[in-house]
Amino acid sequence: MNIAIHGIGFPREFVPHIEQLINCLKSHDIRIYFTEGFSKSLKKNNVKLEGYEPLNPKSLIEQMDFILSVGGDGTLLDSVCLVGEFEIPIVGINSGRLGFLATVAKEDIDNAIEQLIAGNFSVEKRALVSVNTEKQIFNGLNFGLNEFTMHKRDTSSMITIHTYIDGQYLNSYWADGLIVATPTGSTGYSLSCGGPLITPGARNFVITPVSPHNLNVRPIILSDECEMSFKIEGRGEKFLVSLDSRSTTVDATDELKVKKASFSANLVKFHDYHFFDTIRQKLNWGFDMRN
Repeated sequence: MNIAIHGIGFPREFVPHIEQLINCLKSHDIRIYFTEGFSKSLKKNNVKLEGYEPLNPKSLIEQMDFILSVGGDGTLLDSVCLVGEFEIPIVGINSGRLGFLATVAKEDIDNAIEQLIAGNFSVEKRALVSVNTEKQIFNGLNFGLNEFTMHKRDTSSMITIHTYIDGQYLNSYWADGLIVATPTGSTGYSLSCGGPLITPGARNFVITPVSPHNLNVRPIILSDECEMSFKIEGRGEKFLVSLDSRSTTVDATDELKVKKASFSANLVKFHDYHFFDTIRQKLNWGFDMRN
């Protein structure tokens, strides 16, 4: 079995858990690969480990059976970009705080690896959102797991985003921005702007305005089989767009076409995991000082 470990930063106090992870993998005679980002993180923390190979060239990713994402949810989003259309299953090991996507706690590393080896897990297919324009943006990585966002570039006045669904006019949003979130991304930026929670298996996108000028404008849920297109107007000539944590600028003349990607992100979930447990624990649902 080939397993690659990816990470783009972790606290110094998490180093013993990384050593524990490597030792556990070695005990099962697993061939271990480190991504360049993970190797840099180890070097930054003065950690020297043996018994692994560099994931170089990156095309070796196609030969991996699993990717272990060590970090927070941001690291897992980066792992999705690393895997891309190869759809290699990703295990999220949480060294951060929230852990909506990276669900394996540091105390459960050994058990998680044992369950992985034994095949006691399921794979959740998570829809990705893709963005296309006449010119290449995001260095060709035009897909994201959480959301695509259009935003004003600075503190200037609001922008107008003309929105069409399958060629049919929907609305012109006067706002600071507009979010197109997947079910996975519904617990992130969209939620903070008043968007609904969507279960991971739902086949939907949600369009959520950011600080809309018209107070009667609310989020709208759409089928993920539709194609959305957007034209942005404003006092400036360039506007900010982002896919998860990656940002770039587009021109006012650019038409943005957004739809579901042709491939998915495959997230490994162990049998003691459920989305409803996560939202109760992470969002404090049901928490009341009176109890």
